[in-house]
Amino acid sequence: MTLPTFKDVLEADARIRPLALVTPLLRADALDDATGGRIFVKAECLQPRGAFKIRGAANALLKIPLSVREKGVVAFSSGNHAQGIALVAKHIGMAATIVVPSDAPKGKLDSVRRDGATIVTYDRILESREAIGAKIAEETGATLIQPFDHPDVISGQGTCGLEMIDQVRAAGYELDSLVVCASGGGLAAGIGLALEALSPQTKLICAEPVSHDDLARSLHKGERVANEPGTHSIQDALMTQIPGELTFPILMRIGATGVAVSDEEVLHAMSFAFTHLRIVLEPGGAAALAAVLAGKVESQGRVIAVTGSGGNVDKEIFIRALQQAHLL
Repeated sequence: MTLPTFKDVLEADARIRPLALVTPLLRADALDDATGGRIFVKAECLQPRGAFKIRGAANALLKIPLSVREKGVVAFSSGNHAQGIALVAKHIGMAATIVVPSDAPKGKLDSVRRDGATIVTYDRILESREAIGAKIAEETGATLIQPFDHPDVISGQGTCGLEMIDQVRAAGYELDSLVVCASGGGLAAGIGLALEALSPQTKLICAEPVSHDDLARSLHKGERVANEPGTHSIQDALMTQIPGELTFPILMRIGATGVAVSDEEVLHAMSFAFTHLRIVLEPGGAAALAAVLAGKVESQGRVIAVTGSGGNVDKEIFIRALQQAHLL
């Protein structure tokens, strides 16, 4: 597969409407006061099925030729990509099979089932989702759509970056930094393509769990390195083992960097977002905001946008975040 380009992002932006929404860019005085900067939060938690993944899923599936669609689509995901694929497949009449870890949040799996997709579970530690997905695709002839390392998925996610740049400029500002919740790097790489073309002075910073900071370490080292198997985090959406073969060179080319946030910092960001922005973020969707609130991104006097990339949180985790902030 060849690397996607900014032209691909522009084409995706026209293709994915109206399946994917133009989500609001939010701000609050309390957030600026807490950080010393002008901070904007892209509320991708308000997308259909509650996450940015609908962008890449819509672009990838809508590009599948009509003659091939009857064989269906297969994807592997911890939940949000699964929901995006299932919803778009339902919309265009494709059968969908989704390979998900057995410990994926129940709410995400329920949504996938409601949209008519078939779920195949696997052990996150002992089994390879890539191998399972590839086998299903080979046996059925279905099109395999990877969650991040796919050019059409990357291009679709890049539409989020187009919107953020336009929305910040409409508010009268230019971005110093853009912080993105990151795992395999699909959203980060797509946004990076938009920044490279439209706002090259903006620094792109990837936020990951402390136990799963393969992207940050890879960007620092200049080559792809993997996480140790068996690590855990409540940031389940950000648990990819190694950066993508397509996403990593894009992020290296534009000079992206990475930071890591703890589960406790993420829980604080979740409660902060609920209190001051009136949005619900899941742990992985709050990593970028957590990085700024925890002082891991220089914010004093800076204009910064962060992705609130998903809101599909199990109620037990959300209650934990509110209890930690003494809101319950």
